[in-house]
Order: sequence, then C-alpha cells, then structure tokens
Amino acid sequence: MIPSTRQATCRDLEMMLRPMMRYLVLLSILCTPCLSTAQAASPPLLIRDTTIFDTSTGTMLPQRSILIRGDKIAAIGTPQQPLEIPGGATVIDGAGKYVIPGLIDAHVHLVHLADRTHVTGDEFLPLFLAAGVTTVRSAGDAIVAEAGVANFAAANPAHCPRVFLASPLIDRDPPFHRDVGYALTEPAQVAPFVADMAQWNVTTLKIYVGTPRDVGLEVIKQGHRRGMKVTGHLGRYTAQHAAADGIDCLEHIWSVFNYSIPSEVTKNPHHRADLDLNNPKCQQLIELLANRQVAVDPTLVVFRNMIYLHDLDEVQQHPDMKQVPQRMRRYWDSYRAGRNLKPDTRDVRRREIAKYQELTGMLHRAGVPILAGTDTPEPFVPPGFSLHQELEMLVRSGLSPADALIAATINNARILNQEQQLGSIAPGKLADLVILTADPTKEIRNTRKIENVIRSGVVVKPNKLLKLVPRE
Repeated sequence: MIPSTRQATCRDLEMMLRPMMRYLVLLSILCTPCLSTAQAASPPLLIRDTTIFDTSTGTMLPQRSILIRGDKIAAIGTPQQPLEIPGGATVIDGAGKYVIPGLIDAHVHLVHLADRTHVTGDEFLPLFLAAGVTTVRSAGDAIVAEAGVANFAAANPAHCPRVFLASPLIDRDPPFHRDVGYALTEPAQVAPFVADMAQWNVTTLKIYVGTPRDVGLEVIKQGHRRGMKVTGHLGRYTAQHAAADGIDCLEHIWSVFNYSIPSEVTKNPHHRADLDLNNPKCQQLIELLANRQVAVDPTLVVFRNMIYLHDLDEVQQHPDMKQVPQRMRRYWDSYRAGRNLKPDTRDVRRREIAKYQELTGMLHRAGVPILAGTDTPEPFVPPGFSLHQELEMLVRSGLSPADALIAATINNARILNQEQQLGSIAPGKLADLVILTADPTKEIRNTRKIENVIRSGVVVKPNKLLKLVPRE
C-alpha cells in the first residue's frame, strides 16, 4: 500500500524465474495425490441439528442438518425434510452451535512485503484457516511467486485456504511498487498482458494509482472479455471515471473518499477529518457507485492498524498480534518506530478514521455492495485474524452483524465469480464451513468463537493449525 523505493523490477525477476517456477508448479501437481479421489473415498460427514446462516436473508435457520460428501454439500435437512444418517458417516453434534460459510478475505498479499518481513506466504497460510478464512483473494502480487504460493495452498488444503490470483499492480512507468508493479502506459499494451494473465489463471486484474483513464478503460474491456473481474486502488484514474467505465470494484475506502472532497475545502486544515460527507460531490459519487453496483472493499483495518493508529496499545498489543511469527512482528515494530506518530495528532487521526467508517455506512445504506478485506500482512494486520477486526469495524460503521457476514461470504464470493461454489450453505456448493459456539448475528465478535473449520469437507482444528505457523 505504501510506495516502494526498491530498484529491481518485477518484470526482470519474473523473466528469470518463470521457467523454474513453471517446472516446480508442474512437479508439485504431478506429485500431489488427487484430492477429489481421496475425498470420494472418505465417509460422509453429517453436522446434525444445528443452526445455519442464510446469506440470502441474513438470518439464522435453526434445526438444520448438513450432509457433506467428498468436498461438497450434498443435502440440507430441515424439520419438514429430515436427513437420515448415511451408513458409516462421521457425525458432528451441532446442537447449540452455529454454522456459517467459510469466510473470505477479499484483499490479501501473499508475496508483497515478504522481503521486508522475511516470512513467506506458505508459512502464514495456516493462520487464515485457523481464523475461519477458507478463501482469500489476492489483490496484486508478482505473478510467478504468487502462483507458487497458490499452488502450495492447492496441494495442502488441510491447512491452507483457497487462493484466487490477481495480476501484478497495473501502473505507470516506473511503478510505485517496483517489486509487484507492472507498467502499462498505452492501451495497445493491455491485450497481450491480459492474455498472459489468463495463462496464469488470474481471476482479478488490479489497476493501481498511476494508471491513466485510457489504459484503465482498456483493462476493464479486455478483462471482461476474458471473464475476469477488474478492481482498482485508484489515483490518477478517478472513481467517477472508473465507475462510468465499468470497473467491478474499488479497493480501500480512499478510492471513494479521495474523490468525494470538494476542491474548495482542500486548503482547510484537517479537511479530511472534518469533511462533510453530505456534500454534493460525495453524494453524487455514492449514487453512481450504487447505480453501477460497483463493489467497495473498504479495508478499514489497515487504515486504523497500519497508517493512523498503530501508536495505540489497543492496536499494537492486540491479542491477534501474538499469532504471527516473530520475524513479521519485528518488521512491524520497526515500521512503527520509523513512522513516529505524534500524540498531539491523535485526535485528528481518530476523526479521519471515523470519517472513513461514516462513508462506509453511507455506501452500504445506499445499496453499494460492501466487501470484507484486510490488506494483510501490512503492519499490525495479522493474516486471518484481522478479518475479524474488519468485521467489527464494519459493524461500527453501521452494518448489522448479518450484513458484515454477508460482506465476508456471498459478496466476496461474487467478486470472485464464485457465488455458485462458495459464499453460502446450499446443496452442490463446496463444503467450506465454520462451526461457531455462539451466534454471530447477535454479536459479531462471536465469529471468533470457532470450534471447527471445514475446508473441502475436511474437519480441521484451529489449535492444530496454529502449531504449523513458525513462532520465530
């Protein structure tokens, strides 16, 4: 998220590494047992007499049973149509428990920052699953290394989430982030780039801050022709233009807020913290995003934890921080020391975060689809567990707990074009589930009360997953 000063380009490194990585990816696939075959031979799994979250209504449905065969949900039993226990089935007593779809983090980086934290993506992948995050959407990375991490996740589903790939950050020349950026400065360059991304099974194209409108528009056109979603962390390309051009999603609340500020107020001190969001420019943009159904992924947690309020004990000493390797935490602490936030600016910083949350609530009430993403592993944004912090911030922004759950499940599945496979509990969908001991629609923090995580029909325990993450 913060511009890099590194000199080596992503493109040069990729040209050297692509042949080796393609070989390793192929070798890993050939040497990995067929997951579907193994699952087909496993006994059925039945979660009996539980309460499940219905993403279409935002309500909890009691007295339901869930039958899982292989990696998919086979049937849902109701009081009117109960299920019989299949012979040889493993049965989980769901009485007093609450089952939600596996959570999805819509904004993660599996390669970016690795050089600074000295922790590779494969090392922190189990943190996602331990937190009930069964799927992640990459939001821009060096494609070769990213594909390697994704392949590792696919080969190890018992302790890794599903990974959906994004392109490198499409940007100016030179890119802001030279390690994960890719310069596209002319519309004619876009089609070959998108064709190459399709070969890597990329599902999301990411427009970054230096992209001009003509290039951005061509990215949207070429991406949509190949069935890809296009998202943007905007800068030069305005939110108004991107929405009119058909972009699917905006990353970070900045990609809305920064284009909601009337020019006449920008000279006022603390104008961002004091912005009247009922101004015509802001209201017109909200209406445009709602009419175009452009999703917004606010990533509020990264603004609070990394940028504005990392000097607070409640942020830097949050229990979630204890889950990450010490290598990662040491970098986070060095980042905090380097920023040296001043206590006398804290009130203004708090007010600006409050404005971001106010805008998020306004977007939601206007009918803009809200996603749940984190930007992990940015400093003080721990993989997996920060999604629970994001859900809590969404609720404080005006979403109901059910609305926040919808953002982290079916809304996030839709931005991946995976709503037929993920994001809700229904027959035929992939069996990615989280079993909770308390109702998250009553209190969003109950999403943390995880008893079991089910990934591809396999039951995994959070405490065992945490043991796979290196302490140092």
